[in-house]
Amino acid sequence: MLLIAQLSWGTEQGAHGPIVVATGLWLLARQWGRIEAVIEPPPAYKVALFFIPLLGLYFLSSVTQIIEIQGFLMYGLLVTTLYSFVGARAIRRLAFPLFYLLFAFPPPDTVVAIITQPLKIGISKAAIELLYALGYPIAGAGVTIQIGQYQLLVAAACSGLNSLISLSAISLFYVYVRHELDWEYAALLILAIVPVAIFANLVRVLILILLTYHAGEAAAQGFLHNFAGMTMFVTALLSIFALDVVAEPLWRRYVKGKPSDVG
Repeated sequence: MLLIAQLSWGTEQGAHGPIVVATGLWLLARQWGRIEAVIEPPPAYKVALFFIPLLGLYFLSSVTQIIEIQGFLMYGLLVTTLYSFVGARAIRRLAFPLFYLLFAFPPPDTVVAIITQPLKIGISKAAIELLYALGYPIAGAGVTIQIGQYQLLVAAACSGLNSLISLSAISLFYVYVRHELDWEYAALLILAIVPVAIFANLVRVLILILLTYHAGEAAAQGFLHNFAGMTMFVTALLSIFALDVVAEPLWRRYVKGKPSDVG
């Protein structure tokens, strides 16, 4: 865990790790009082069915030196240890906090690359078409964007695509805490998280392109680059909040058939 913190949490892609751990532990503590009545330690053989294979895979992953996989397997061992003390019913009641804590572990780079490559291409194409329609001298192919005398690679300019995990984790936490008792509505908001995160990344790419064109490449890669990243997070969170504010009264009125408490 310490190695993952050292390698990942200090980067932009993994900066959400400490936040996820802190809020995840808070969720576990919050839920703990609800599981005391159903705690029933399982037989040792049931624990062994999970623990032994996970332990074997963990040692195998230590040979391959794939830190990300080691992290997930280590977490599986920790959850299995918890299961040995509290049992299956209690684990089910802790399902969301335990799932949420998975966001503290970075996925393998190959997985990130496979998922984000089509997103990078789609976002770069959308940014080019929008700015071209506004009269900017812009063109591009794949993840390469040419605006004026500047050339950008979305692979670099849009490193924020890796923050889809960060945005999803934070939004998921908000939805769960705010709407834990209405899982149908919570599921509706959860479905909106990824589109909102993609939209926020598009906003970031647009900002970086415009900064490069109007202020130069140095400005876009300096302090203002970090500002664009912060803008992305604010855009995503405000979008989720706004969607919640608009959708909840409609959900209560037309789906649940009762008036909203909002306002």
